[in-house]
Amino acid sequence: MNATLPTAEVLRTALAALLDGLPPKQAAQAVDRLIAHYRGTIPTHAPVLRDRSDVTAYAAYRMPATFEAVRAALTALRAAAPDWAPATHTDIGGGTGAASWAVAGAWKGTRTTVLDWAEPALALGRELAAASGSPALRAAEWRRARIGEDLEPAPTDLITVSYVLNELTEPVRDRLIDSAADAARAVVVVEPGTPDGYARIIEARDRLIAAGLTIAAPCPHDGTCPIEPGTDWCHFSARVSRSSLHRQIKGGSLPYEDEKFSYVVGTRFPVRPARERITRKPQIRKGQVLLDLCTRDEGLRRSTVTKRHGELYRAARDAAWGDTWPPDGSDREPAG
Repeated sequence: MNATLPTAEVLRTALAALLDGLPPKQAAQAVDRLIAHYRGTIPTHAPVLRDRSDVTAYAAYRMPATFEAVRAALTALRAAAPDWAPATHTDIGGGTGAASWAVAGAWKGTRTTVLDWAEPALALGRELAAASGSPALRAAEWRRARIGEDLEPAPTDLITVSYVLNELTEPVRDRLIDSAADAARAVVVVEPGTPDGYARIIEARDRLIAAGLTIAAPCPHDGTCPIEPGTDWCHFSARVSRSSLHRQIKGGSLPYEDEKFSYVVGTRFPVRPARERITRKPQIRKGQVLLDLCTRDEGLRRSTVTKRHGELYRAARDAAWGDTWPPDGSDREPAG
């Protein structure tokens, strides 16, 4: 592979090569067991990915979705800080490296360290990195470390913590976020787009703010989330091409699925957060588009953009869930 920057297609190709020789039934059984664990609420005190078959099956099933979710969060960070680029990156609980692939695709030349306590996951991550065509991934350091209260990451520009918090007890989660905030100039936390995942993101957001970080995304502000607890949850969606393993396990004919995720990005450098962000899939009606927005000054509100708004209407028709609004950051928008 000759890719300079890792892409979802390159990742899928590398994963498909790893599945050769792994019996489909064994792969499906491993994925079913691991999904049942990850959907549970009991934190683990041992590595979840026990051996190569576990790691290979789960990587093939989950890495593309994690990659797309983290890439979306990094895109929001880049929009809020277009002139910033991390020289160093630590991927805490990075497993086989999905978040590291996303970082390597967002910025050239970032030096990455992946920390995880499952050696089979780290070993597979090294193999995938070698097949990536990315100099940054090939040069990454894959280090075994227990993700617990005593983890003290070295100072770094960027820390990613993706799909990790559910595996930890609340005190360990709190300590992990605090240590990440102390060590990094930017912290990106991604969790499943479920009510529980959102709750963990809000906890992390509160701790990042308490540690002195500014929220860069997705929120337009550092204030209290305007969603009343228990009534809704903030999450977004990333489209993921389904692999043959996805189709085998889940069935169905669609060549894609939508990964729902929640996230927060905090920084120790100046950023320009979105003035408003689209928090649901835009509803396109005849002659109008309905946008559900989280705003800097008005909390949650719905904006109706009609044909009479001209260029803004055309932009609204092209807008996607999770985008900033207005698209160019101006104040040109209808008042509700």
